[in-house]
Parts: sequence; C-alpha cells; structure tokens
Amino acid sequence: MNDDTAPDHLDLSLDELLNIRAPGTYLVKVEGDSMEGAGIFCGDLLIVDKRIDAKAGQVIIGVVNQQPLVKYLAFVSCYTVLRSANRKYPDLFIMEGDEFDIWGVVTHSVRDHARN
Repeated sequence: MNDDTAPDHLDLSLDELLNIRAPGTYLVKVEGDSMEGAGIFCGDLLIVDKRIDAKAGQVIIGVVNQQPLVKYLAFVSCYTVLRSANRKYPDLFIMEGDEFDIWGVVTHSVRDHARN
C-alpha cells in the first residue's frame, strides 16, 4: 500500500464496534483477580449489556447478598453457580435465602495498557 491509497483517517465508532446501545449498556471497572483466567484483569473496563438473557457459560455481573461480582454463570443440578476463572477461588453456589440478581452479560473488555 502506498501513501496515495492510504486513508487520511479511519472512521471507527466505538459504540458501533462494541455494540454499545444505551440505556441497556453500561461500563464496570474490574477489581480483583478472580477472572484472570478469562483474560479479565484488575483495572479492566467491562462493557455490560443488561438486555441480554444470561446463559450458562457467559461472564455476568451478578449481585449476591448486595455484593457485585464478575463471574461465569453455571447451573449444577438445581443450583445456580457463579464460577471464577482463577482456580484459587471456589465456586459460589446460590443457596436458598441468598439474594441474587443478574445485572447483565459482559460483552467486551477494555484494558488500559498505559497504566502502571
């Protein structure tokens, strides 16, 4: 490719590229290392869509007893299970009496490579 055929700029829309459609989409900043095995690291920004119906195997933002978590959603027998992607964290079984809600499905992650 020579300079005559190269565009002066690229028209990219992050909203379009990442399928961000407000008001059903929001950002979450990750704290902790429980999802490192999934390529989600402390400080990453997650794009979350609250309009997607969560399915087993998806990364979700869940809230258990008022504690927000980023986990894989799974089902074992009749239990909902939240799984980390870091083996040092055990599975979290949602038990009778637990308050549990899914706040959305993680669709993308963004990493700040300049942060120290």
